Amino acid sequence: MQDVKQYIESQLNSALAPLFLQVADESHMHNVPPGAQSHFKVTVVSEKFNGTRLIARHRQVNALLAEALQGPVHALAMHTYTPDEWRARGGEIVDSPQCRGGSSK
Repeated sequence: MQDVKQYIESQLNSALAPLFLQVADESHMHNVPPGAQSHFKVTVVSEKFNGTRLIARHRQVNALLAEALQGPVHALAMHTYTPDEWRARGGEIVDSPQCRGGSSK
């Protein structure tokens, strides 16, 4: 898998028809080799999440990204919203915390 971010975007766009999708490669925030493509944050807003619990949404995303999760992706932060939830939070994307492990110091 050459471009993990592109793969994630493609899988989620195809299956969820998101109203909003942001895939952020956060590998640079961790103690990994340059170009590792190992840590990602996904923010996705989809009408397909209407009537589903958070755990079901996360399971759906995990299933869609199973190939990447078995390979290069070590960590995946997911923020999954219905359109109403997204509007209620003002379209605000959650910031990721600083990495607390894996330091080479």
